[in-house]
Amino acid sequence: MVPLQFGLTGIAATVAVFLFTVFKFVAGFVGVLLLGKVLFVPGVERTIESRGLDEAVKSLGSSVANAVVWVAAIAIGFTLAGYGAFLSAFAVFGGAIALAVGFAAQDLLGNFVAGIFILKDKPFEVGDWIEWEDNAGRVEDIDLRVSRVRTFDNERITVPNGDLANNAVTNPVAYETLRQKFVFGIGYDDDIAQATDIIVEKAEAHEDILDDPAPSVRLVELGDSDVGLQSRWWIADPDRGDFVRVRSEYVTEVKEAFDEAGIDIPYVHRQLTGSVEVIESVAADE
Repeated sequence: MVPLQFGLTGIAATVAVFLFTVFKFVAGFVGVLLLGKVLFVPGVERTIESRGLDEAVKSLGSSVANAVVWVAAIAIGFTLAGYGAFLSAFAVFGGAIALAVGFAAQDLLGNFVAGIFILKDKPFEVGDWIEWEDNAGRVEDIDLRVSRVRTFDNERITVPNGDLANNAVTNPVAYETLRQKFVFGIGYDDDIAQATDIIVEKAEAHEDILDDPAPSVRLVELGDSDVGLQSRWWIADPDRGDFVRVRSEYVTEVKEAFDEAGIDIPYVHRQLTGSVEVIESVAADE
């Protein structure tokens, strides 16, 4: 009976230790999880909202905060349960795995990080017309990994965010006004002052060209066959359609006025000089 009693006592003690260990793990895990869900995650979400960041960034921040809470809860639970050594070994193994995955997916992670900065810094927004490298189009969607742009030929370009974050991007509609330029070429015998007056008058008469800043003309080049007068004018609330339409209408009106005034818009002339030598061979009569 004595050995049996000692055996039951040992089993009971082992069970008690095991239950106490489980209790410490559950207490630490649940406590940290509740604190994180109640305090940490809402705090991160409020911070993101206060900075006026995009909804995608808020969703990402919330997901990352939840992941941090779960990892912290598991770590604290194992530590309180007395399995700190196991946790350290698992952390080393997990770090090695994360490093390997990072190397394998560095381009993907780079685009992901670039997407966060685009959503945060807002160099452009959905609906903007942008130009980068040799491409241009209207932004339809900004995701965390890629941005989708519709070209003016009605094609969709899916652009990795890293390309847009690491290269120069022109946003012509970022401000309320946009300046446009066009060089009109006139003949060397034409009156520069008269041509300048026509260019300015047609700009001032166009309803979509602003009076302030006022249109201006500069002589910018003396070409092989023409004198280049650069017209500069401003439009409000710039849009790709307005940009092209106003430019086309204005240039057409100036061209027609030049024709009426007898001002020539010359094209390049090429003159070939030289001589042609004709050699005629006459066979001697036999």
